[in-house]
Amino acid sequence: MSSASANASRQLLPVIPLAALFFAAFVLPLAALVLVSLFRDPQFSGLSLAQYLRFLSDPFSLKVLSDTLWLGAEVALATLILAYPLALVYVASGPFMRTLITFLIMLPLLTSTVVRTFAWIVILGRDGIVNSAMLSLGLWQAPARLLYSWEGMVLALTQIQLPLMALPVINSLLRLDGNLTRAAEGLGASRARIFMTVILPLTLPGAIAGWLLVFAAAATAFITQTLVGGGRIILMPSYIYQQAVGVQDWPFSAALSLIFTLAVTGIVFAIGALSRRFVRGVDAA
Repeated sequence: MSSASANASRQLLPVIPLAALFFAAFVLPLAALVLVSLFRDPQFSGLSLAQYLRFLSDPFSLKVLSDTLWLGAEVALATLILAYPLALVYVASGPFMRTLITFLIMLPLLTSTVVRTFAWIVILGRDGIVNSAMLSLGLWQAPARLLYSWEGMVLALTQIQLPLMALPVINSLLRLDGNLTRAAEGLGASRARIFMTVILPLTLPGAIAGWLLVFAAAATAFITQTLVGGGRIILMPSYIYQQAVGVQDWPFSAALSLIFTLAVTGIVFAIGALSRRFVRGVDAA
């Protein structure tokens, strides 16, 4: 063995344990999932694409998938709308306020998702804080059904996933050259025009990164979807759980898992590719 090959082998030695862990913890389970999804029925009698054809020919399953992806997109958009004002206040603030805002942003990440979800159950319940306050003020005549509703689920997920959007947007704004906004102000541009023509295009990579993180996290948030949405709203994580644990249909649940994974990752890669092309176009212009 030549000295060059020996040096290359020594450089690869630290990577071997990580590669072995990745293979054992990700590749093998994924291969097993693919194999299970190819069985024809829960009795594992034969191999075919029956489970995938069953999904594609079932309007209910297709609607569950579309609702789940739409939930992720809706929560990601809501967090994006909230993240920019928060990030602009952060950039314009002094050291003390920046520390306080950072603490408030990071605080949800320091709390368990289960705890935060149960807090939203208390807030949105029939006798919760929101209904009690509205009834006391006379704004509502009867308690509204906020819990176990689509709107309540979006609201809870937006609060829970907001840090994943706020941090990339803040980082992008901190890297923005302040001379650009001052030059736009000097030319007479309004604040709205400055935001749309200067701030938003130049901070778009951070916003897209945050959008993708929130989309993937919200679409796969099994605990929050189940507890806040309840049994009235069926989404892919709970649908997979029902098929695997309740019905004991492991091949179909495996197929659902793979389809859901491919759908989420496909959207993430597609939007990432489109955003990179758009950012290159903005830089070229």
